[in-house]
Amino acid sequence: MSDAVPTRTVGDLSDLPESAAGASHLVWWGNIGFMAIEGTAFALAAGAYLYLMSQTAGWPPDGVRPPDLLWPAVLTLGLFLSEIPNLWVRRRAKAKDERGVRFGTLAMTVIGLLLLIPRGFEFAHLNVAWYDNAYGSLVWMLMVLHTSHLITDIGDTAVQSVWLFTHEVGDDQFADVEDNANYWTFVVLTWLPIGALIHLAPRLG
Repeated sequence: MSDAVPTRTVGDLSDLPESAAGASHLVWWGNIGFMAIEGTAFALAAGAYLYLMSQTAGWPPDGVRPPDLLWPAVLTLGLFLSEIPNLWVRRRAKAKDERGVRFGTLAMTVIGLLLLIPRGFEFAHLNVAWYDNAYGSLVWMLMVLHTSHLITDIGDTAVQSVWLFTHEVGDDQFADVEDNANYWTFVVLTWLPIGALIHLAPRLG
């Protein structure tokens, strides 16, 4: 007598798509979670800045000039303008335009590298060293925190661009490009409160 247990089909999954994009893709949710975690880190850093600012008589301390405004203004303008090609790349990814995402990610890589130039000058014009005082430490912490995200996304976009030019582009790659474009928007938007704390808050105190 056979001991085999009879099997029963409970569902047919053959009609399900092999890949997905947007909120239907698990990686999309991972990207959202990643941005939520990093956004929380930004909020904690901003909270530390505001707390010490409220507990200090002079902000910045006497003898320390607030950061110069020219280079952060250039960077901020560049970040906002970069959203034009970034949103175009995201649309090309949703349209599954292979040529569009290849050259779009290449363009975003070049744009990102160019934006590091005003960021470098911005560091040089903070008018305080990280080791001078608590104010300097917090200013540099916020700058390094945002710059690390900027560099990370530029690097990710560069690797993505190389991959797209050297491999076959499928649905998963289009979804990756869309997620990367979403992350760049996150980097741009987080600069608004961080930049305001670094460059405007010392002038309002």
